[in-house]
Amino acid sequence: MKILLIDDHPLFREGVALLLKPLVEGLETWEAGSCEAAFELLAQRGSADLVLIDLGLPGLSGLEGLQRLRQDHPEVPVVVMSSSDDKDTVMAVLDAGAMGFIPKSSTSQVMLGALRLILANGIYLPPSVFLAARAAPAVAPTPAQATAVAVTPITGRRPADLGLTPRQADVLHLLLQGKPAKLIGRQLNLSLSTVKAHTSAVLRALNVTTRTQAVLAAGRMGLRFDEAGACQDASDACMASSNR
Repeated sequence: MKILLIDDHPLFREGVALLLKPLVEGLETWEAGSCEAAFELLAQRGSADLVLIDLGLPGLSGLEGLQRLRQDHPEVPVVVMSSSDDKDTVMAVLDAGAMGFIPKSSTSQVMLGALRLILANGIYLPPSVFLAARAAPAVAPTPAQATAVAVTPITGRRPADLGLTPRQADVLHLLLQGKPAKLIGRQLNLSLSTVKAHTSAVLRALNVTTRTQAVLAAGRMGLRFDEAGACQDASDACMASSNR
């Protein structure tokens, strides 16, 4: 497996590269200090299996780099690792097609668990995003109550429970991965109009209007995909996942 790590701090890159070694046997880590250097690496060595990217980069920003990666390499999952983990920032990277957001304040165990989930076609978000997405309560919750909100999704729901057909579930699965409609159509051998029709149906079933909202909704309900086996629970995040 090949992971491309894009960050402008060499010490951080070297530290993360060491922490990634237990992730999978035979891991190969590529390092780049900017988006421009990363695209040169990809041109020289071919596609990576996973990209980890910071947002605060010199030259082309991390968000712009993410958008270009999703355009040029839509099959490669991209994960943002950043010290800026406010709700607006997380929502922006999700809108751009990221498969997850890992705050740099996370522990190594959280990072590895999040990456295992993402490599299993899941989506990782920090629990703070789910707290921020909820309406503000009349009385502020205690820290323990707030944590319970973040880590206790309603688990066990499957696409069929939402009234979705197996093909609509397939579209939802790929939509949650940030795949564009054209790529979903090619992967499922469907016309673009059919993909759009299925997408509209799954968004209605989740009572949302965008892919980002679908990610949050699927995470809150702990959505599972039957063909992928059991959904994994993380100790500090809600997610939608599919293990293959």
